[in-house]
Amino acid sequence: MEQILYNGEVIKYEITKKRIKNLYIQVKDSKVQVKAPLGMSDKKIEQFVSEKAKWIYTRLKQTSVKPKQDKEYCLKRAKEVYPRLIEKMVAKTNLAPQKWRVRDIKYAWGSCSSNKNITLSLGLADKKEEVIEYVILHELCHLKYMNHSSDFWKLVESYMPEYKKYRDELKKEG
Repeated sequence: MEQILYNGEVIKYEITKKRIKNLYIQVKDSKVQVKAPLGMSDKKIEQFVSEKAKWIYTRLKQTSVKPKQDKEYCLKRAKEVYPRLIEKMVAKTNLAPQKWRVRDIKYAWGSCSSNKNITLSLGLADKKEEVIEYVILHELCHLKYMNHSSDFWKLVESYMPEYKKYRDELKKEG
C-alpha cells in the first residue's frame, strides 16, 4: 500500500501492474486503485498519482459523503422538484425535450442526447433550486446548440444572466 499527502491528509492507494497500455486511477468504495503497465517505473506512477492528488481527494470525499439514505432523500427530492423546475424552464425558453429522466450519474450534473432526451443527475437534487434551474436551462439550450459554442453560452445568458455564479458553484463541488 502506497500513500501520498494532500490537503493535510494521507491518501492510501494500491498499485496493480498489468498488461495494459495506459496508467489510470479508479476510486471506488473509498479505495484508490492505480493500474499501471507492467514495465512502468514506480517513480513515474508516484508522479502521476501526485499530479492527480486533487482529483483523487475530491472523489474520495464525494464517495464518503453519500451514504445510501442520501440516495433515497435525493430521489424523493428529485421527484418533487425536477418536474416543477423543468416545466418552469420549458415555459421560459420554449425549448422542450422529447423526454427527461433521473439517473445516478457521476460524470455530469446533466446531459442532453442527440435524440433530444435530457438526463439529470440524482446528486443534483440536493442543490439549491437556482442551481438546478441552471442545469436544466443548460441542457435545454443543448436542444438548440449541441455544443458549448459562444452562441450556446449567449442563449444560456439570455435566459439567466447570472448563470456563471451557479456554474461556478457546481465546479467547486467537483
